[in-house]
Amino acid sequence: MIDVQSAITEAHHEEWARVVAALTKRFGDLDIAEEAAAEAFATAVERWPADGVPPNPGAWLTTTANRKAIDRIRRESKRDDKQREAQLLYDDDPPEPLGAIDDERLRLIFICCHPALAMETRVALTLRMVAGLTVPEIARAFLVQEAAMGQRITRAKAKIKAARIPYRVPSMEDLPTRLSGVLAVLFLVFNEGYLASGSDSDPVRHELTAEAIRLTRLIRALLPEDGEVAGLLALMLLTEARRTARVSASGELVTLDEQDRGAWDATLIAEGHQLVRERLAARVAPGRYQILAAINAVHTSARDVRDTDWSQVVALYDQLVRLDPSPIVALNRAIAVAELDGPEVALAIVDRLDHSLAGYHAYHATRADLLRRLGRSQNSRAAYDKAIELATNTAEIAYLTRRRNQLGQAVSPPA
Repeated sequence: MIDVQSAITEAHHEEWARVVAALTKRFGDLDIAEEAAAEAFATAVERWPADGVPPNPGAWLTTTANRKAIDRIRRESKRDDKQREAQLLYDDDPPEPLGAIDDERLRLIFICCHPALAMETRVALTLRMVAGLTVPEIARAFLVQEAAMGQRITRAKAKIKAARIPYRVPSMEDLPTRLSGVLAVLFLVFNEGYLASGSDSDPVRHELTAEAIRLTRLIRALLPEDGEVAGLLALMLLTEARRTARVSASGELVTLDEQDRGAWDATLIAEGHQLVRERLAARVAPGRYQILAAINAVHTSARDVRDTDWSQVVALYDQLVRLDPSPIVALNRAIAVAELDGPEVALAIVDRLDHSLAGYHAYHATRADLLRRLGRSQNSRAAYDKAIELATNTAEIAYLTRRRNQLGQAVSPPA
């Protein structure tokens, strides 16, 4: 039974996007594609424990989903169109040319990231349809309520249907206008894998980080001169290089300053650094992902946390704030400022973000750490309590709980 459950979980990770892409192409309707795919997986949960896992799970799921979609269309049809029914049952049309993109998942990402949709809507829709993330997971990524996110995704699918947006393979000319949304999607997919938001999942979901990297490499091959594609790939590689050092054997998050740097993947770091150097040599004003990659390059260049060039990190964040003056960027900048100018200066910056980030666990975790370093244990404990209440990642909760329970012991001086 455990093996069957693992097979279903693996099939969902591997096949969800392929099944949705195949049904979207055939039926031209995201609602039908998503619901039929979900019904196919529900059928697998019922039947595979008794019948066994099929030799080709992807083919089984696609066939089952196609049948579910046809059944739905038959139920909803108000006219007896034998020709249409025959077309659905016997789809003998020649396969569509693959065009610029020959990967099912990547094609579906570009289809969902149509410029007729608002940017946040493109990202949310693609995370649902392509990455298979749940509405609660996507809502947490956007820091919005689950109901609001569900409505946003529903409206996006309705707009695509009403506007008759074609489900065709994007041409090379289409790619640049859709690129920013696609990169945002891949960044969020990677982040969900890097620090999973679900309390019922592994704290780190390697299948998501690996898939995000794979798809970004495909885009890099398509658009080798694009700086932001190179920057995002470098950022992912330098972050993924630290994956095995991020969670302890007991399941607790290990922060950057406590990680065993000898366990970092030197090959991924070398590739990431090379991409960062290439972008610097291009002498073109960097975008958001290139700056984030450069920040990670500074961190991964230091043999010890004490060797980190914090002045360079803060200078890079100053550049990033000009491009992306979001409260989360300001929060991350404050963490670097604490290392350069001390926790009191950083706390003043963080406290100004309360109105924007009151529902974000990392805001309270950052305040808790700064207050701890200032010796304000009672305030620090309250901030840790709030961070633990809002956090959903099991490894992060374990780390925050330990840090809170250590309050009252000797407080280390500021780094």
